[in-house]
Amino acid sequence: MGQGRLKSASAGLLLAAGLFLTTAAQAADGVVKVTPLGSHDGEFCVLDRAMVFEDPDGTRILYDAGRTVAGPDDPRLGDIDVVLLSHVHGDHLGDKRIEKVNQGGCGSPEFPVATTPQSNTVEIALKKQAVLVTGSEMPAFLGAKLKAAGGDPSMSQLVRFGASKTVGGVTITTVPAVHSNGVSPAFLTGALSDHLSEAGVSVYVGPPTGYVLTFSNGLVTYLSGDTGITAEQKLVVHDHYAAKLVVMNIGDTYTTGPTEAAYVINDLIKPASVIPSHANEPATEGGKVKSGTRTATFRDAVQVPVHIPLSGRTLAFNGMGECVAGCD
Repeated sequence: MGQGRLKSASAGLLLAAGLFLTTAAQAADGVVKVTPLGSHDGEFCVLDRAMVFEDPDGTRILYDAGRTVAGPDDPRLGDIDVVLLSHVHGDHLGDKRIEKVNQGGCGSPEFPVATTPQSNTVEIALKKQAVLVTGSEMPAFLGAKLKAAGGDPSMSQLVRFGASKTVGGVTITTVPAVHSNGVSPAFLTGALSDHLSEAGVSVYVGPPTGYVLTFSNGLVTYLSGDTGITAEQKLVVHDHYAAKLVVMNIGDTYTTGPTEAAYVINDLIKPASVIPSHANEPATEGGKVKSGTRTATFRDAVQVPVHIPLSGRTLAFNGMGECVAGCD
């Protein structure tokens, strides 16, 4: 090879290396965007669960679609690469859904569209051609639903506790949650559904899960799912993964209440920021937290910045878990 060609090849390699380093640096310096998708614009309402996380590289993850995403054609969704589901209860899997935002009240949204037996989650994952990532015995159940709808069951994928899966720039793992995880007979068909309904029981699909997401800018985020206080919140989420942003359920009765959730944040995980979720109340009015609510109790008890998940309002977090845009 001539000297000119050597110089040309070297220049090409240097250019490629420079582009790679620039891209890596941009990802490291970028922010993770978090957009809640609730029933009413600019509010945190009674059954709001859903959030979209966007990595600096553009990878988009929908978490717990539930009832407040208006199906796969909801204009707020955009492209979705991954769908996460903490457990199969109807308010998370989606037994019904809104037709459009701002219907009914914040404390009593309208859910006129039935989505059983398939579920809002499966319909979204199918149309978006997104990977559906869950733990325990949920992948087989969800894969069967994808197949029944004409989709590819292999798009429902398992991540066990301690294992991980990387999609785009995001590494996903599951962590234990303390809750129940029974499939309502409404999500089943045929004689089995009828028998279970008559008996008043549901089908168990393994333990529920939380998630730890590690984004390309270094941000580690814990999604609690429906859970009580667990030892893993200290030993795994804090000690091993060092989560800096937490999405914490505060709804009481069904999950940690506001004071229990505050203990998890203040004493076990100690993140840089927290987003409350699953409040089971119309927590805001005019975008402001209402006094006397569980959300207000949690906000006042927590020792780190609390960012209220107002529907449609995007929050942006750096790699250290600090909110840098869209903050309260």
